[in-house]
Amino acid sequence: MFKNYTTALFILLTSLSWAQAPKKLNPSEIHNEIKKLNFLGSVLYLAAHPDDENTRLISYLSNHLHARTAYLSLTRGDGGQNLIGPELREKLGVLRTQELLAARNIDGGEQFFTRANDFGYSKHPDETLAIWNEEEVLSDVIRVIRQFKPDIIVNRFDHRSPGTTHGHHTTSAMLGVEAFDLAKKSSVYPNQANELGTWQPKRIFFNTSWWFYGSKEKFEKADKSNMVTADIGVYYPSKGLSNTEIAALSRSQHKCQGFGSSGTRGEQLEYLELLKGDYPKNNDLFEGINTSWSRVKGGKAIGDILNKVENNFNFNKPSIHLPELIKAYQLIQQLNNDHWKTQKTKEISFIIEQCAGLYLEAVASSSITNPGSKNDLKIEAINRSNNKITLNSIDVLDQAFEQGLSLEFNKKNTIDVSYQLSKTANTNGPYWLNKEGTLGMYHVSNIKNIGLPETNKITKATFNLNILDTPISIQKDIIYKYTDPAKGEIYEPFYVLPEVTSSIKEDVYIFNNNEAKKVSVEVLANKENISGVLQLKVPEGWSALPERADLTIANKGMSKTVDFMVTPSKTQSEGAIESVFTYQNTSYNKELVYIDYDHIPKQAVLLDSKAKVVKLDITTKGKLIGYIKGSGDVTVESLEHIDYEVEELIPDNINNTSQLEKYDAIVVGIRAYNVLENLTHKQDILFDYVKNGGNMVVQYNTRHRLKTDKLAPYDITLSRDRVTDEYAPVTFLAKDHEVLNYPNKITQKDFEGWVQERGLYFPNKWAKEFTPILSMHDKGESKKDGSLLIAKYGKGNYIYTGLSFFREFPAGVPGAYRLFANILSLGKNGK
Repeated sequence: MFKNYTTALFILLTSLSWAQAPKKLNPSEIHNEIKKLNFLGSVLYLAAHPDDENTRLISYLSNHLHARTAYLSLTRGDGGQNLIGPELREKLGVLRTQELLAARNIDGGEQFFTRANDFGYSKHPDETLAIWNEEEVLSDVIRVIRQFKPDIIVNRFDHRSPGTTHGHHTTSAMLGVEAFDLAKKSSVYPNQANELGTWQPKRIFFNTSWWFYGSKEKFEKADKSNMVTADIGVYYPSKGLSNTEIAALSRSQHKCQGFGSSGTRGEQLEYLELLKGDYPKNNDLFEGINTSWSRVKGGKAIGDILNKVENNFNFNKPSIHLPELIKAYQLIQQLNNDHWKTQKTKEISFIIEQCAGLYLEAVASSSITNPGSKNDLKIEAINRSNNKITLNSIDVLDQAFEQGLSLEFNKKNTIDVSYQLSKTANTNGPYWLNKEGTLGMYHVSNIKNIGLPETNKITKATFNLNILDTPISIQKDIIYKYTDPAKGEIYEPFYVLPEVTSSIKEDVYIFNNNEAKKVSVEVLANKENISGVLQLKVPEGWSALPERADLTIANKGMSKTVDFMVTPSKTQSEGAIESVFTYQNTSYNKELVYIDYDHIPKQAVLLDSKAKVVKLDITTKGKLIGYIKGSGDVTVESLEHIDYEVEELIPDNINNTSQLEKYDAIVVGIRAYNVLENLTHKQDILFDYVKNGGNMVVQYNTRHRLKTDKLAPYDITLSRDRVTDEYAPVTFLAKDHEVLNYPNKITQKDFEGWVQERGLYFPNKWAKEFTPILSMHDKGESKKDGSLLIAKYGKGNYIYTGLSFFREFPAGVPGAYRLFANILSLGKNGK
């Protein structure tokens, strides 16, 4: 009896630093792939963001029903926060994209996206669709449906309840229902229909639960006659895991959102409410849909072969099935149904590779290359079966390397090849960031990229094999690998990058007087012997010296830094500076950013090498600030921009009030009371600091997972109140309060130019000791007065604010800096 001791470990390891490593399936996993090969049915799960997807249901559909299953996330989650690092906006979208791919790598699903940009929280679909381009997002949803051809669509959210949840959520469901009917019409996006054909799914469901009904009691009483149930708590003996344990591993890949999950076991029901299509009998989601090989003309003979392989699978020697698999492969090539031919060729080729114990790898000699460069590869090919396999040739781009090499049993074959990249080869980087988009939409030049989770790499090696006298081609991404002393073998993607990149040290520079400031630009050589000129372009009325800097960098991977002295305009103004390096008559203006975490492949992101500059009319009081880091923001850098000195405080090291006396204010980072357990034990010391005359500024926290019930020295209750319209009018409730008048006079102009939102998770109840400073609200809602609350406590001030300074600071919003300077300066009038 075959026992699988490795599956759980395999699932865990594939989510770690060798996520780029080749898959090496054990016999149980191969058998599961054969079951999927024999199932000709598919499901598309649809929602708005990374983390919206129900990994329990996706895993169930993929691993229990063996359906081809995909998640279509309308956005990449760019508008959220990051609990594990500094990446926000575009960079956060890249990170969350890879976390979704890591999740699908575990639960067995595939991943798609639209061009919609997650611009932040939205309260209503009307607002969402006013910012997104409704036609483009709808066309993207229909494109994915026409490409993927799902038999079933499952909406995560309810399309009938606008205004009750995130506007993106409801919009995703509304577009899913609309696309269900439109995808079949050739008159809808006709060019797309000509390219992909039309498609009509069989039925669409809403994946409901008690949460949508408000309570478990209400859901128990609800009419479920139109619902299908699925026990997604099934146990897979061959995996040694329950479905919900796999789902927890999958969901735990959303690390930047803090969604680590514990596995559960036992029966657990999911409910799917039928929205359109005929109701399936006997809780069979695919009732009335032919999911066997007889679904396609000529498929019955294929099914006869593959069902026999599935039913009589040899777990001790999978390679014994190669003759049957090859015969099925040949028949698949004769199908006249392009969709199933393409998909099943991909699936069976992978199964043949795994049954043969084929190890095929193309490793680059370095991690990056450039357009026009010559590259060395080390090819490894091993046949670990007794079957006759010949490596006829290897194709790299449009260059063929003839081999005619017989792959003998378990004999290692290494081949060194060199190939030349075209000078016009595209550089790697997220395709949706190649060109600047809008607040609501990413720009995608190549329409064939729409829907793809990441950029298709041009750096691939195709192994043209002859297996049992049948030609089969297997394509592999070229990779780079090295050995880390602590982690062992590390696999990384192989990237095509510009010859030169440059980065401006800071994203924002704030000038609070007329003096010049140093702006450092780092130039990175991505090839040998770079020699050229660096210039810093500045807005009109600004200047930068030197006007140009001649640079030579001899070695690839080395960098040099040039310091420019930038003098601001005489009056308050905003603009952008851009670093440009000219090399061999070509201008390079891209910044290279690496995103490197153990649970995803290392990402190389190319962005415009720009920074915002602001000449700011601002006065500050006090000098030294203590900062307690929360879940990630740029408070330290931002305060340093306006000449504060900032020291980070570690909660474990805060032992008495006397340690804190030197600070003019202590700032607590966003969500600190959600993520720092030990901070809650230091509250009395911090409150004593305030009592003795200090200012304590606490930025927003969420009520969910709040680790203390003593957030402030007086009662304060957090809520989900937020103002998502960054243009929402602001009313001054306490016009004469020091915070609005000293040392900077705050006016309505200071609330112009805010980005993404006004603020979030405002308190909605507070003790009488608090003074509410500002009032604001979104259109059609009641006023929200809890965005900035100040309480006198002893000689000092306790300040709680849900204003989104963490978004405004990196965007260089002048008014946000001026208001925060006033908050830090409380009590210093006359000092």
